This record gives sequence, C-alpha cells and structure tokens, in this order.
Amino acid sequence: MASRLAAAPARTNGRLSVRKTYKLYIGGAFPRSESGRTYPVNDAEGAFVANVARASRKDVRDAVVAAAKAFGGWASRTPYNRGQILYRIAEMLEGRRAQFVDELATTEGIGRDRAEAAVDAAVDRWVWYAGWADKYAQVVGATNPVAGPYLNLSTPEPTGVVGVLAPPSAPLLGLVSVVAPVIATGNTCVVVASTAHPLAAVTLTEVLATSDLPGGVVNLLTGQVSELGPWLASHEEVRGIDLTGADVDQAAEWEAQAAGNLKRVRRPDPAEDFTADPPLSRLTTFTETKTVWHPIGV
Repeated sequence: MASRLAAAPARTNGRLSVRKTYKLYIGGAFPRSESGRTYPVNDAEGAFVANVARASRKDVRDAVVAAAKAFGGWASRTPYNRGQILYRIAEMLEGRRAQFVDELATTEGIGRDRAEAAVDAAVDRWVWYAGWADKYAQVVGATNPVAGPYLNLSTPEPTGVVGVLAPPSAPLLGLVSVVAPVIATGNTCVVVASTAHPLAAVTLTEVLATSDLPGGVVNLLTGQVSELGPWLASHEEVRGIDLTGADVDQAAEWEAQAAGNLKRVRRPDPAEDFTADPPLSRLTTFTETKTVWHPIGV
C-alpha cells in the first residue's frame, strides 16, 4: 500500500506541503523531546512516513510532574463530570474518523474496512467508559455489616499517577482500552505509545486537547518502550503501572522495580482481546478501597 501520509509532494499551486511533526504530549502542550531525538516511522511496506519524537528519561520526569499536578483537580471532579468529558472525547474522535482510518490503514498495512472497524470500536470504547464513570463505585463499593451502631461504607478511590505501556498491537483501540479506564476512575497517567505504530496515538492527543480534558490528565510519550519502561517502573511518584505493552521478560524486570514503592501492577495478558467487552478489573486495578465509619442512632 502506498503511504498516503508520506506522499505529500509540493502542491500544484506552488506552495510547499506542510508536513505534520509528531511531538510529545505533556501537561496539555506538545513539546519536542528535550533530547532533540527523533526516530523514523515507516508504513507497512517499509516506506518512510514521518519522524516521531523519541522521549528521554527527562521527558518521563516532566510527564510525571504534569500528571501529579493534574491529579488533585481531576480526582475531585464528580464521576458524572468525568463521564461527560470521556463522552466528549468520543464525539471529537468520531469527527476525525477519516484521519484515523487513513493513519491506521497506512501504518499497519490493513484494509480500510479493518481500519474503519478499529476506529469505530475505539469511539465505542470511550462511550463504554463514559457510562461506567459514575456507576462502577456502586458495583464495587459496599455497605458492610458491623457489630456496632455504625454505618460502614467501602468505596473505590483513585490511586494517583499511573504509568501505562500501550499494547504494540491495536495501536488505537488498544491504547484507548488501557487509558480510558485509568482516567475514568479519577487517576492521571503517563502513557508510552506503541514504538512501531505511534501516529494514531499522537493524533489522539490532539483529540484529547480539544475535549475539555484538563492538561496533565493524560501525558503521552513516544519512543522506545525498552528505554522508557524502567524509568516509569522505578519512579517514586508513579503509584501504579500497567505493563500491557511489555514483553514477558520486561514485565518481570519492571514489576520487580515497581515493588520499590509498592506500586499497583497490571501484568500483560498475551491473550487479551481488545475487541471484546473489557473486564471490570480494568476499572478496579488502579483504585484503592476507602472505608468510612459513621455513627447511627445518635
């Protein structure tokens, strides 16, 4: 398949084409990597498509700072409001459907039917988690029987900044499937996109930036997962890490590093099917149960 994204020669009216530069997304802004590094992304036939920013350890630190700064405000939003914003993301993604179809078809080398199905599923996945945002607490929370004149309630609370390694397969649907549940429950995140297929992820951040999502709630880095994963796993301000995008050996090593500050860890599941309905555990992995006692009959 010829690369529609790379094939952008000078226009016939004499103007030079303005090719897109794929940058990082940190704190609601689109900076280049502080290292100045980039790496080439090719289409399915090996033809050059674009240069993408290659994030560094310093970029990881900056992204974690931005996510930590955004956490308090995002966690304090009502679950209903978080659901509204996730639904807004679905609306904006739907509006740029054609662009995402082109990017997926070009970089993955799949037919337009499969690319359209992947984009439709990604839109539906945002709507799915928008609906769960103000309902999951009723499902996993509880009123507990206690031996005394007290009302005892357990309810899930967000855990903080979560590191997310996006799956190398399904670069859009897989990315949405790992990011949406993290922020639906009030966490903020630092995401490392698929190394081989990062374009849809970067374009998705442009959707996030125009969807009422506060800056810093989602921060996206592109580059080598093998280089960035250890810094996320060992960072003291990161409270949880989703290792879905790591291979078996990387996951074992980074899980051991994550134990340093008792991070919550979600291990990769090679059999995970992102086209199926997501398990409830996607919502609960990065939450903590808070229990409240309240006297009754007083």
